[in-house]
Amino acid sequence: MKEQIYIPFTKEMKKDYTILIPTMLPMHFKMIISVLKTYGYKAELLETQGTAVVEAGLKYVHNDTCYPAILVIGQFINALKSGDYDPHKTALVLFQTGGGCRASNYIPLLRKALERAGFGYVPVISFSLAGLEKHPGFKLTLPKLHAMMYALLYGDLLMTLVNQVRPYERERGTAQKLADVWVNRLGSQLGRGNMISYRKIKHNYLEILKSFAEIPVDKREAVKVGVVGEIFVKYSPLGNNNLEQFLVDEGAEVVVPGLLDFMLYCVYNNVMNYKVGGTGYMTHVFSNIAFKFLCRKKSDMIEIMEKHGVFEPLTHFEETIKQHEGYIGIGTKMGEGWLLTAEMLELAHSGVKNIVCTQPFGCLPNHICGKGMMKPIKEHNPDVNIVAIDYDSGATKVNQENRLKLMLANARDNMERASAMEKTS
Repeated sequence: MKEQIYIPFTKEMKKDYTILIPTMLPMHFKMIISVLKTYGYKAELLETQGTAVVEAGLKYVHNDTCYPAILVIGQFINALKSGDYDPHKTALVLFQTGGGCRASNYIPLLRKALERAGFGYVPVISFSLAGLEKHPGFKLTLPKLHAMMYALLYGDLLMTLVNQVRPYERERGTAQKLADVWVNRLGSQLGRGNMISYRKIKHNYLEILKSFAEIPVDKREAVKVGVVGEIFVKYSPLGNNNLEQFLVDEGAEVVVPGLLDFMLYCVYNNVMNYKVGGTGYMTHVFSNIAFKFLCRKKSDMIEIMEKHGVFEPLTHFEETIKQHEGYIGIGTKMGEGWLLTAEMLELAHSGVKNIVCTQPFGCLPNHICGKGMMKPIKEHNPDVNIVAIDYDSGATKVNQENRLKLMLANARDNMERASAMEKTS
């Protein structure tokens, strides 16, 4: 078997290489790219979609591989072959948690695919706090991570507000256009390196809320649909066939837990590793400090949303943690683990009774913690309507949308019955 060549991203490469970043959450990632540009990196977000991406992935990755890996690798190779970039001056970055999910093996898969496609010389950077690989020209320092943290907070707030306004806006696309304006403005501010004022951050939260509250809307009763699942197909329009837009077009309001919650889940697991298994004491100590810090930052944003009073605030992560009790063990932490179950229960208890559980076909953590937990969740919450949707290169969009339409039809019937009961009581 041919040994893979590890090509580090050097300090010299930083000067003239373009770093390509795969799509997942465009608003979050564009602000993260603004932070990277501050430190001298030339980075670009790939937002390509379509059959060419899937076909490129299937050509160079085994079709039994996790669907997100096929899409991400396909997107990279499609970009390198497009002629838009000089492959000899291009690097690729992959986000990794270092956990037990197959995503931790994406980099070897990507390198193998690049070699087969004739791009074996292209550096692949591991973006991971676990320090899976060393790259002299790409290091995650505390100032960078500090700025990126606010990119996540801003991104979660903007995503939440767009979802709460988009189904009701009088002029279609207004909410997203406003969010794009804020992404550019906030990205510019975060791109000033260490010059981050927390007072300014909180001021921006309020100004964002005020601006979205000014969008003209038509108030009506809409079915609320929560979206959970494997992180890539949960968020990425490429991975879930533009699920959110489809639901909005069908008249629903989409509710999606934020990306910061997944980061908190990863940090909290490091806290619990020592408490449950007695391993990694120093990791436990530093993770506990980071966990409390991040929770406090999220709580500050929630408090501002509550005081503003127009939009439904996010949920404190400490409350999300409690949701797993009686359903799944806290030690279940492969992939999205216990968080997936907790998010479904969090949505149900907050009044979002209709839930789409997105999962790549064959993703064992999601089939266990998502699809596998549907029965016990429904037994204790009979009014919850959950549908599991598989996303894979062999799954048809028509079948996915038909199942979603059936769920929405049931949801509207339930909403009408509830409304009729209220009128007669």
